[in-house]
Amino acid sequence: MATRWGICSAGKISHDFIVALKTLPAEEHQVVAVAARKLEDAQELARKHNIPRGYGSYEELAKDPDMDVVYVGVIHPYHLKACLLLTNAKKNVLCEKPLAMNTKEVKEILDSAKRNDVFLMEAVWTRFFPVSVEIRRLLVQGELGEVKLVRSDFGVPVTHVPRLVEKELGGGALLSIGMYCLQLVFMVYNGEKPESIQATGVCLETGVDETVVVTLKFSKNRLAVFTYSSSIQLPNDAIIVGTNGTVRIPPRMWCPTSLVVNGKETQYPVPEPCFSLNFSNSTGMRYEAEEVRQCLSKGLKESAVMSHADSLLLAEVEDEIRRQLGVVYIQDGQ
Repeated sequence: MATRWGICSAGKISHDFIVALKTLPAEEHQVVAVAARKLEDAQELARKHNIPRGYGSYEELAKDPDMDVVYVGVIHPYHLKACLLLTNAKKNVLCEKPLAMNTKEVKEILDSAKRNDVFLMEAVWTRFFPVSVEIRRLLVQGELGEVKLVRSDFGVPVTHVPRLVEKELGGGALLSIGMYCLQLVFMVYNGEKPESIQATGVCLETGVDETVVVTLKFSKNRLAVFTYSSSIQLPNDAIIVGTNGTVRIPPRMWCPTSLVVNGKETQYPVPEPCFSLNFSNSTGMRYEAEEVRQCLSKGLKESAVMSHADSLLLAEVEDEIRRQLGVVYIQDGQ
């Protein structure tokens, strides 16, 4: 039986997610409804992708009994409200990253999911790419020896995009860009909390972070360093250095399609899309969607690959990085 998806928001990322679902077997994944704040937006997306129902409010989507899980694609200042609405309606949820604006909101969402006994996962899509699966296999089997350093960069000039620079829209490079570097570090170091966090950077006039260098120290003298930026183009690759080997993720480390292990490169291409996409390699969202299907089929309430603890750790460290940079959102209540 197909996993029936509802889509919360008719924006660019929701379009790409639907296209990604189309690369999976139709008998396994179906989109049955889409909701937006404006009915015409929902109806337009529904027509484009042959989706049976379009709603002009998220409340109507939450009341629809004919679905198994809802993908939340609204911008992140609205994640808390959308996730609480859906979890309180007993809906399983896959919510775009970042799960929320800060640790306090993340805890509210996780608590609601547990209280309502529903599945919830933060859509950190990178973790489900075949490249990431292979990296975890190498780490578990000890093929790199003891990892001593993780280094990554992610920078693209996007300061012309309002939602990335305006504070009230959740702007700031960390939550939209830097978190990809951070999640990689935590994946490699198996969800361990760093012993120290040092962040140095510059902020935009809007009061959000622009270009930042973060150094993390973990137990056993293991290090991680990453640079992220919303104003300059960086190499956008990553390196994992162990005592017995080195892994390099070539550019587009957040949606990787190749991996270099000790100098040998292997390709892991994503499927071609049936519609034009808004973002790079978006058909790669198929992997997180399939993870959700597998978890639901097993009756799980969270994924072991991107667990509730993983989301909480990300939020906690993001809060500390922002504190050091002096970036405060209205959601922080200060």
